[in-house]
Amino acid sequence: MVTEIKITAQTPIIYPESDGQPMAENTEQFRWIVTIQGGIDALFKDDPNVFVAGDLLWYPVEGNNKLRVAPDVMVAIGRPKVKRGSYLQWEEDDIAPQVVFEVLSPGNTLTEMAKKLDFYQRYGVEEYYIYDPDKIDVCGWIRTENQLTLIDTIKGWISPRLGVKFEISESGLELYRPDGRKFSTYIELESDRQKAEERAQQAEEHAQQEAEHAQQEAERAQQEAQRAQKAEERAQQQAERAQQEAERAQQEAERAQQEAERANRLAERLRELGIDPDAM
Repeated sequence: MVTEIKITAQTPIIYPESDGQPMAENTEQFRWIVTIQGGIDALFKDDPNVFVAGDLLWYPVEGNNKLRVAPDVMVAIGRPKVKRGSYLQWEEDDIAPQVVFEVLSPGNTLTEMAKKLDFYQRYGVEEYYIYDPDKIDVCGWIRTENQLTLIDTIKGWISPRLGVKFEISESGLELYRPDGRKFSTYIELESDRQKAEERAQQAEEHAQQEAEHAQQEAERAQQEAQRAQKAEERAQQQAERAQQEAERAQQEAERAQQEAERANRLAERLRELGIDPDAM
């Protein structure tokens, strides 16, 4: 008796690229998500192996499309900057995002945030930060001995993975790059760009004015040099005329001396002849 074995094709598992939830519930939450994601992306713009995303679904386990989370911002160090519809960890050399940010909105619940903390703890996140823009409150966890541990003092904290410094002011969270530059919103960046353009234009105008002034000074110096040359030529001509006058005077003096000598010789001959020249 032969038993027929029927082989059925396994239905491929679909990993949705959207959970149907909005990226943000209000403009403030959206602004902070964009600012943090953009600031970190700009910080690592020259490193091709740092992937920074916002509101991207992360699936940590192959075969389970229900196990997922979409961090407001996540950073995967060691993964290339390529387009992704979702982050399928088994296709990413099994590298979990090392750094995650969540920006709270009024709709977030304690249960939701507790579940996210448990998810990040279970699946390897090394640094986890939560910011509440309404209360201007920020907290963070750092992985030590395979456990996410609450950071005691977040003010002045520097992220080991990012090198980003956390500060809190009256206006809210402030994040600083290792070079001391602050993360900025698009409006602040545009304002800084306009100010930089204005400074560049002013510097260009100042340089042009300086160049014109230098050209005027060069022209004045050239005119002064020409006047000095003409004055020197006139002085040389006067000196030549004076020398000529002196030569003529000397010649006149020599002629007068010669005339006097001839007169003396004539007077001597007259005296020799017995004639008094003074009586003549």
